[in-house]
Amino acid sequence: MNWLSDDAISRLQAANAMADFAGTRYRLIECVGSGGMGVVYLAEDSVLGRRVALKILDLPDVPGEFAARLLREAHILARLEHPGIVPVHDAGVLAGGRAFYAMKFVEGQRLDRLSEKQNTLSTRLSIFQRICDTVAFAHAHGVLHRDLKPPNIMVGPFGEVLVMDWGVAKILGRIQSSSSGPVAVESLAPASDPLLASPAKTAHGAIIGTPGYMAPEQARGDIESLDERSDIFSLGAILQFLLANPAHQNVSRPLAAIARKAMAANPEDRYTSASALGQDVACYLDGLPVSAYPENILRKVARWAPRHRVAIALVLTYLVVRAVLILWARR
Repeated sequence: MNWLSDDAISRLQAANAMADFAGTRYRLIECVGSGGMGVVYLAEDSVLGRRVALKILDLPDVPGEFAARLLREAHILARLEHPGIVPVHDAGVLAGGRAFYAMKFVEGQRLDRLSEKQNTLSTRLSIFQRICDTVAFAHAHGVLHRDLKPPNIMVGPFGEVLVMDWGVAKILGRIQSSSSGPVAVESLAPASDPLLASPAKTAHGAIIGTPGYMAPEQARGDIESLDERSDIFSLGAILQFLLANPAHQNVSRPLAAIARKAMAANPEDRYTSASALGQDVACYLDGLPVSAYPENILRKVARWAPRHRVAIALVLTYLVVRAVLILWARR
């Protein structure tokens, strides 16, 4: 059983008392969670006859700053159309003045809870690859997540992997190419969209993220210096979390090197892109060398031998038989 703090209970009670869906197409079913600045409800869309998730502002918001952040998150998600990002269906303001948006209701488990099961290492690494793919897509569109961690990853019953909670995402005007330096990207902030053109600003020195998963520059509150490598640090921390499962006590050196490179203290020493990080994990799964772990001849043989054990066995058998025949013929 998961116990809620008195503060969390008070927030949920206040949210239940204040939420007013009169005149909308949505019928509340139950509250499914809370965090940050919003409460998430499971609801029924009476027009389309389907279940949706409603994220609703649950904090007092006299100046409208939190409402702007919530709607900005909805606008960002609506533009990031990817299988690993939850689609947004609707957004607006309730009669009581509380901002909300409706999105696909995701069934499944959070990655931190799924990790308690005895999944195979290959399954965990495959999930991690899909997380990297999603983050790489967001980076390609100039969006940093800034709060990547296992509780913000959902794994569906059919293997779907979704990166959730983009409430503190940062929009970049330019992003870093893994090959040819900074390149311009299609802006997510057209002039007609004031929510994205003038995103909610974070003061220098403010710390956004989760301890243990945010990069050192993020922990220092150095907001202006954050780029996609800050998210890569968080991805490395997620990989490290997945490798820490008790069922996988002996983590291979190449995997440990991948996590270590992604979590390097100096951003210059990390992977240049989420795609490069995911590719190194793919190489490990395929039995190929990884860029984070230089190999000498003995390590190459050690990696090569298990993949060709049948051929090695046949060659050794042939050599042994031939040696026996030669010795027999000399008698």
